[in-house]
Amino acid sequence: MSTRPVSPAPAPSASTRTRAKDMADQTAPERVRGLPSRLLSLTTLQAERLVGAGLATENVRTWHFVVLVALTEAGPASQSTLSRRTGVHRSDMVAVINDLTERGLVQRAPDPEDRRRNVITVTTEGRSQLRRLDEIINAAQDELLAPLSQAERGQLTELLRRVLDHHVKAAHHEGK
Repeated sequence: MSTRPVSPAPAPSASTRTRAKDMADQTAPERVRGLPSRLLSLTTLQAERLVGAGLATENVRTWHFVVLVALTEAGPASQSTLSRRTGVHRSDMVAVINDLTERGLVQRAPDPEDRRRNVITVTTEGRSQLRRLDEIINAAQDELLAPLSQAERGQLTELLRRVLDHHVKAAHHEGK
C-alpha cells in the first residue's frame, strides 16, 4: 500500500504552536510525557515551525528547498525522476516546478532524448537562492538542537536515521 505524500504545509499556526506548548506541559501524565513517539511528535512540531518560519522569509516552502537540493546534488532530471527522488507526489511536483520556474530558480526544457518529457535544471539564480536557504535551514537546525553539543547532535541524527531505516526496510519487506 502506498500513501501519497502531502503537499507542503504552511508554517504551523499560532494554535499549532500553542498545542505543542500545551502538550509539552508537565501536567500530562508521566507515562505519556516519556513516550519516545510523543517526544518525536512534539519535536517535529517545533522543527516544522522553525524551518517553515525561516523558509517563509524567502517566500519558499519545504518542497521548493527539497527540489532545489535534489537538482543540485544529482543534476537535471525529469519531473517523474524528481518526484521519486524527493517523495513529492507527481501532481504536486508540477505545482512546485511551476513555482520555481516562475521565480527563475529552475528551467524546464524538453528532453532531447524524449520530447514528451521535460527536464528540469537549476539556474544560477536557483543556486544562489539555495545557498541562502541552506543558511536558513542551518540556523533552524541550530535553534532546534540548541541544548545539544555537536557530538550529541551527531548521535541524535544517527539514532533517528537507524530508527527510520529500520521502518523503511520493514515496510519494504511487507510490500514484497
